[in-house]
Amino acid sequence: MSDSILEIRNLTVSFDGFKAVDGLSTSVKKGDIHFFIGPNGAGKTTLLDAICGRVKPAEGKIIFKGMKDVTKMSEHEIVELGIGRKFQVPSIFMGITIYENMELAAARKRSLYSTLFTKLSREQTERIQDVLQKIGLYEKRYRTPAALSHGEKQWLEIGMLLVQQPEIMLLDEPVAGMGRKETDRTGRLLKEISEKCSVIVVEHDMEFVREYADKVTVLHEGRLLDEGNMHKIQQNPKVMEVYLGRGGEGCA
Repeated sequence: MSDSILEIRNLTVSFDGFKAVDGLSTSVKKGDIHFFIGPNGAGKTTLLDAICGRVKPAEGKIIFKGMKDVTKMSEHEIVELGIGRKFQVPSIFMGITIYENMELAAARKRSLYSTLFTKLSREQTERIQDVLQKIGLYEKRYRTPAALSHGEKQWLEIGMLLVQQPEIMLLDEPVAGMGRKETDRTGRLLKEISEKCSVIVVEHDMEFVREYADKVTVLHEGRLLDEGNMHKIQQNPKVMEVYLGRGGEGCA
């Protein structure tokens, strides 16, 4: 799979005998926005946890760029490898400025104290400025995150990942709680990001998935139910049954 940046091979993640992910095999292509969808409890967030090293699988491998099995690595090593994770709730520092949050992310290895009192390189500074422009927060860079809307806080955390120059970005429900305008702005941002960085998204907003997915993987009870473009999976009666039978978010 020469065009794949991440290969998931027969992955199983168990908790006290319960298989949250059960024998999953799939791959993520370079430059794709790849959505993982499914009802609550399908194993989507557990999959992200396994990719970024928060949980260790009972079986299987996760191969990055055809060489590295990240299941054998620590969370820190996976970040250094080029895989960044954004959680559903933004983890930003509210008591410092937006720009200082970006500095902290760019420094990555340093503590908050040392980051605020140590000058970054010219390359890092220029990268921060470029990313702030990309996420639309350059004019607000000296404000604190408390002044931002919900969507802007999400974009800030995406920006904090971008300055670390990941090759894969993992996003857990990035448009949850957003209005349609902010949701569309987020989708356009992800399209721009995917030109240089593959994006993996767990999401429940089916309109957002339809609009911005390059590939969709449907999970059910930890297993792969269907995979392909959104048009293909919408035609699968089993997918419809899973969503409608669970009172799900709707896939039509």
